[in-house]
Amino acid sequence: MTSDHPFLITMGDAAGIGPEIIAKAFARAPAELCGCVVVGDVAVLRRAAQLVATSDAASDSASAQTSALPLAVAELSGFADVASVPPRCIGVWQACELEAPPAYGQISAAAGRAGAECIVAAAQAVLSGQARGMITAPIHKEALFAAGGDCSRFPGHTEMLQAQAAAYLGKSLADMPVRMMLANPELRTVLVSIHISLREAIEAVRFDTVLETLRITHAALTLILGRPPKIGVAGLNPHAGEGGLFGREEVDIIAPAIAAAQAAGIQASGPHAPDTIFMRARASGGRVGEFDVVVAMYHDQGLIPVKYLGMEQGVNVTLGLPLLRTSPDHGSAFDIAGTGRADASSLLAAIRMARSLAA
Repeated sequence: MTSDHPFLITMGDAAGIGPEIIAKAFARAPAELCGCVVVGDVAVLRRAAQLVATSDAASDSASAQTSALPLAVAELSGFADVASVPPRCIGVWQACELEAPPAYGQISAAAGRAGAECIVAAAQAVLSGQARGMITAPIHKEALFAAGGDCSRFPGHTEMLQAQAAAYLGKSLADMPVRMMLANPELRTVLVSIHISLREAIEAVRFDTVLETLRITHAALTLILGRPPKIGVAGLNPHAGEGGLFGREEVDIIAPAIAAAQAAGIQASGPHAPDTIFMRARASGGRVGEFDVVVAMYHDQGLIPVKYLGMEQGVNVTLGLPLLRTSPDHGSAFDIAGTGRADASSLLAAIRMARSLAA
């Protein structure tokens, strides 16, 4: 695979802000979108381009006024066409079926199905070597479930891409373990479990899942950083259990998993109190964090600190896949969809991250 291969941007849920932030990225940072192809629906992207032009024309912002110039949308017959796409033009690979763009801000089974079709098409293209990587705009999990069929089997991108990669390589899901990492310039965190209930997440804190997370984190961050990472491991319970006074998970599960990782040469330490470990890991004001990455025991424990530092630079990276995938760290934002107020900063950060990881 060479630098001539494109990066693919999936449009996300057509009723959400995904198409809008894609159009804004093409309008405001065309140089950064060079070599990127949108996997989506041409009509949806044309609606988004019109929304961006209209909202920017009404803005007092100088940067917005600059991007209020017409933004073209062209359907591509294949990835080879991307080289001929001019600046300020969104090249779209039509990879889904929609009768018409859905209403903004409303859960739609058709939009959920279309979003899933785009994810599958992009994943297959990357896995087969036709593209360098994929950047996924946000989907809506209720719309995905409403679509039914295979779509409803997956609570999100991560699980869907895991299944696609496993099937492509002829492996079982158990043999294709993946983890979510959310990163911004100040903090990285990797999750032991992802989109499950809190009760299930606590039950998912097992010796094997914690150790597997440490192995995946070590391997991925070694490639990203060019050296073995320093991994800080958060406890599950308050004060990391206080030696068993507030719960036995740290003593019986997490600490033994860390010891096993250390025996394998992984630079992991903990379990540390979850209410302070993120502050210790944060790189800020010229200060280097104590850890390169924090392994958190469940979804909100790890994502709240990163998102609190600012969603505009947050990037979601899926670790453990045989393909490159990044995404913004926010959702489909149905509450502002169609208003022209969506911020493309996190999408642009995800595109920059994908380029750096592919280098």
